[in-house]
Amino acid sequence: MTMVGEVMTHNLLTVESTTPLAQAAARMSDRGVGAILVLSGDSVSGILTERDVLRAVATGGVEGTNVAAWMTRDPETVDVGESTGQAAAVMIHGGFRHLPVVEGGKPVGIVSIRDLMRVVVDDESPRGV
Repeated sequence: MTMVGEVMTHNLLTVESTTPLAQAAARMSDRGVGAILVLSGDSVSGILTERDVLRAVATGGVEGTNVAAWMTRDPETVDVGESTGQAAAVMIHGGFRHLPVVEGGKPVGIVSIRDLMRVVVDDESPRGV
C-alpha cells in the first residue's frame, strides 16, 4: 500500500492570506502548480487553486484583492501516513484536485490528483506482459 508521504510534493508553495491575488497567481504560474497553501503561522488556513483564480478573473476580482477573498478556507487535509486510496477518496468526495498534507497538524506537503494517478499507472503492468 502506497502512503501519501511517498507521492506528495514536499517543496511547498505558500502565501499569507493578505498576499495580493495577482502575486499569488504569478507565483503559481512560475512554479507550474495548480494550488498554493495559505498559512496562518504554521498551520493551513486555506488553499488557493487555479479554479479560484479563474473565478476571480471571470468576475473581474483580481485587481486590488488578496488571497483571502478567493481561497477555500479551512480545507480538508490528509495525514502524511494515510494511504493514497484514502487521499483519493477524500478528493473524490470533496470534488477537488489538491489536498494539503499534514504531520502533527503542520503542513509538510501537498498531494494532487496527478500524483495519485501516477501511483495507479505505476502499479499497472504494461498491456501484453
